[in-house]
Amino acid sequence: QVQLVESGGGLVQAGDSLRVSCVGSGPTFSAYDMGWFRRSPGKEREFVTAIKWNAGRTYFADSVKGRFTISRDNAKNTVYLQLNSLKPEETADYYCAARGPYYIGSFADTGERTYKYWGQGTQVTVSS
Repeated sequence: QVQLVESGGGLVQAGDSLRVSCVGSGPTFSAYDMGWFRRSPGKEREFVTAIKWNAGRTYFADSVKGRFTISRDNAKNTVYLQLNSLKPEETADYYCAARGPYYIGSFADTGERTYKYWGQGTQVTVSS
């Protein structure tokens, strides 16, 4: 089992950058694909980005391509989401999630159902 804890959220202005982190428990963190999702007020939770267990591949929602990056440090059991050029409409709770171990499905599958473990979320507020 993997427990996930996000941190790093906060209040920023439009155009600012922010890095949020997710720390996972357990010795098998490195075997899990990690994803980031977000839920804006009044909206469904949506996929943002994912990184493969070996960091060999990443995948982004079209809305964040070129502005957000994802990385991981398996030695620290941590995955990072760098949010650049933030927009007010990106105000949301950001969640990390894990699927695996050694997930064999399509890496491009962005469905929530493929993720087994979830963190509690960290709030990002972007003011205009």
